[in-house]
Amino acid sequence: MYPSVIKVTAEKDYQIVVEFDNDEPGILDMKPYLNFGVFKKLADPAVFGSVKVSFDTVEWANGVDLDPEFVYEKCVRESCSAKS
Repeated sequence: MYPSVIKVTAEKDYQIVVEFDNDEPGILDMKPYLNFGVFKKLADPAVFGSVKVSFDTVEWANGVDLDPEFVYEKCVRESCSAKS
């Protein structure tokens, strides 16, 4: 089981800062996904900025959401060294 998202904030350059219920903060870079399927809708900065916590994951005002396991696995935890 993966930790739940308890807070999310949109940042510059299509990144979201995520806080999990296990006290781990992380950063998820969404740029690599903005050219695929429904994620193309997030390329609009106004839409991207509408991110919020929904249940145990993140969701945007237009209904696009992410699987909680994806969020946790793809986040670069701030307490960890940077990944390439």
